[in-house]
Amino acid sequence: MSFKVAVIGAGSVEFTKRLVSDLFKVPEFADIEIALTDINDHNLDMIRQIIEKIVAVNDLPARVTATTDRREALESARYIMSCVRVGGLEAFATDVEIPLKYGVDQCVGDTLCAGGIMYGQRNIPVILDFCKDIREVAEPGALFLNYANPMAMNTWAALTYGGVETVGLCHGVQHGAAQIARVLGVEKDELDYVCSGINHQTWYLDIRAKGRKIEKEELIAAFERHPVYSKQEKLRIDVLKRFGVYSTESNGHLSEYLPWYRKRPGEIERWIDMSEWIHGETGGYLRHCTEMRNWFETDFPKFLEDAGNPLSEHKRTTEHASWIIEARETGRVYRGHFNVKNGGIITNLPEDAIIESPGFVDRFGINMVEGITLPLACAATCTASISVQRMAVEAAVTGDIELLKLAMLHDPLVGAVCTPEEVWAMADEMVVAQQEWLPQYADAVPAARERLASSKVATRDWQGAARKQVRTIEELRRAAGAG
Repeated sequence: MSFKVAVIGAGSVEFTKRLVSDLFKVPEFADIEIALTDINDHNLDMIRQIIEKIVAVNDLPARVTATTDRREALESARYIMSCVRVGGLEAFATDVEIPLKYGVDQCVGDTLCAGGIMYGQRNIPVILDFCKDIREVAEPGALFLNYANPMAMNTWAALTYGGVETVGLCHGVQHGAAQIARVLGVEKDELDYVCSGINHQTWYLDIRAKGRKIEKEELIAAFERHPVYSKQEKLRIDVLKRFGVYSTESNGHLSEYLPWYRKRPGEIERWIDMSEWIHGETGGYLRHCTEMRNWFETDFPKFLEDAGNPLSEHKRTTEHASWIIEARETGRVYRGHFNVKNGGIITNLPEDAIIESPGFVDRFGINMVEGITLPLACAATCTASISVQRMAVEAAVTGDIELLKLAMLHDPLVGAVCTPEEVWAMADEMVVAQQEWLPQYADAVPAARERLASSKVATRDWQGAARKQVRTIEELRRAAGAG
C-alpha cells in the first residue's frame, strides 16, 4: 500500500529518525512517501540524509522528500506528525527565568504553570496554521498526530478551532508503566494496566502483574524498597500514598503541576533529587536542552552510520504513531493511551477537556473506552488544570491578555506562590519578552510595556539548593560552547 506521511518539525533529528524507522518496520509500508519539513535547512538536510540511507540500505521502494515549504510537504498527505517547538531555546529561557523572578520555580515549564501557558500561546497560532494547510491541501480526512507540548492545549486548539481530526500522543504512560514493571520485578509484557486522566496527570487506576491485581500498599512498598526510585521519585511516592494511585509523570514534571511541593525553596529541596534534571532540578530541562542543543551535530555521524544497519536489527519503539497508522491501514488492532476530547469518556471530568485514556485503533479509527471514573482526588487535580488549559487556549486564539492573566492566576503552582499583582506583572513581562512569537498580542504589547515601566511589584531573589543550579541562558550557552 502507498500513502504519504508528512513530518512537521522534522529537524528534531533523533525523534524523527525513530518515528520513521518505526513506520518502516511495518511490512506493508515499504513503499510509502515520507515528506520532511522544517524551517531549519541544515537540520532538515541531516534528517533527509538519514532517512534516505535507511531506505537505500533496506532496498525499500519508499520515497523521501525534504522541503522548507510546509504546504508542499502536506499536499496529499494522509498522516501528519508534528514535533515543533515554537521560539526554540530563546523563548524557552524566558518561560523559566521570568517566572523564577516572581518565585514560580519550574523544573520543565512546557505543559502547565506559567511557562507551559506561554508555550501554548506561542504554539497554538502555529498549530492552527498547520490545520489550515491540512484542510486545504492534505488528503481529505487526514489525521493530525500531535507530539508537541503543551500536549493538551495544542490538541484542544486543533480539535476545537482547527477543524482537523487530531490525536495527541505522548510516551509518559509507557515510561511510567516500565517503572512499575521494574519495581514489581516483572517484564513489561507481563504488566497490564488502565491509565486515565489528562496528559502528564494520568493515573494508573488498575494494575495487574501476571494477571494479579496490585493494590496500593504493595505498590508503595515496591517503590520504597527500590534503591533508585525511592530517592528519585520521592514526590510521586508521596502522591501515591495520599491519592492511592501512581502518576505517569516524572518527579520534576509532577511537582510543578501541583500547588504543594514547589512553593518554598526549603520544601523543594525535600522532594527533588539532583542526580538528573528530570527529578526536579530548578530549570532542569532548560539547562539540559541548552547544554545539549547541538548534540545532533556531534551525533550525526553516528546516526548516519546507524542508518546503514538493516531494519531487522532495530527494535520498533513504543511510540504510538506507527502503531496507530498500522491499525488504521491494515485493521490489526492496537491498544494505547491517546489524547482526545473527553465527551463522556471520563465521567467526572469536563466534556470539553482533552483527556488521556485507553483506546483501541482499527480501520474504523480510534475507539476510546468510555465510562471511566477517576478517584475524587485525581479528578479534582485534573479539573483544576483543565480550567487553566481552557482559559489559556481561548486566550491564545483571541489574543486576550486579561484572560491570559486569569489563566496564570488560576494555575495551581502560580496561585500558591504569587499575589494577583505579581501574576499581572509576570504575564506582562512574559508577553513583552516573547512578542516576536506572539502575533495575536501585538496590540497588547505597548500597554503591557507601559505597565511594566511603572510597576511597583518587587521581584524576588529566589534561593535554595535547587535554585543555585540555575544559570542564565547566556551562561549556559557560554558553558556549552566551551565544552
